Amino acid sequence: MSINSPYSDIAQLPGSLPVFPLTGAVLLPRGELPLNIFEPRYVAMVDAAIASNRLIGMIQPLPGGDGATVTPRLFQVGCAGRLTRFSETGDGRYLVTLSGISRFRLGDELPSTTPYRQFHVSYDGFEADLLPGAGESAVDREAMVGMLRNFADYSKLEIDWASIDAAPTETLVNALAMMSPFGANEKQALIEAIDLKTRAETLVTLAKLDMALGDGEGQQWH
Repeated sequence: MSINSPYSDIAQLPGSLPVFPLTGAVLLPRGELPLNIFEPRYVAMVDAAIASNRLIGMIQPLPGGDGATVTPRLFQVGCAGRLTRFSETGDGRYLVTLSGISRFRLGDELPSTTPYRQFHVSYDGFEADLLPGAGESAVDREAMVGMLRNFADYSKLEIDWASIDAAPTETLVNALAMMSPFGANEKQALIEAIDLKTRAETLVTLAKLDMALGDGEGQQWH
């Protein structure tokens, strides 16, 4: 299939991926994640992806590791993204956007001579990630928007409510999950939520907990 075509079956996805471990970076199906690529190993990874299927696996390192190590321990679930925007900065960096395709589960790490890490991956259990809007009807959208209004008041945020009202439910849930200010474990819970309904409920719970434990200033969603 063309690399510019949507995937319709997980069997079309590659059995291995280069991975980009980045704490706090959440990518979800049909979400868009902008990245500033400057480390030489990840510049090389982008070069290789552009020359092949344009797919990169975003995943979080496990908390508590040595941030300087080149082989941190990783969470087991990440999300494959396709390079859909790309520009050079002239100083050795790339500005790219990854568009989320499907979540994956890590398998064995591949022996590799590349400066970046590559893993066998499985998409089993994430078949619905390829279906736009899957699970939207089960989401309590009113509770989601109510949570966002409370959080906005608490954090003194200005929200474009017209855009919120116009956004499809899947887009709203996943965008809020990707922008959320929570820690790595909480963000991983959002990534691993089995369906859209569970992700929305997890977001509401995390936001309520954040407000209950906060100091009145709140964290900024961005």
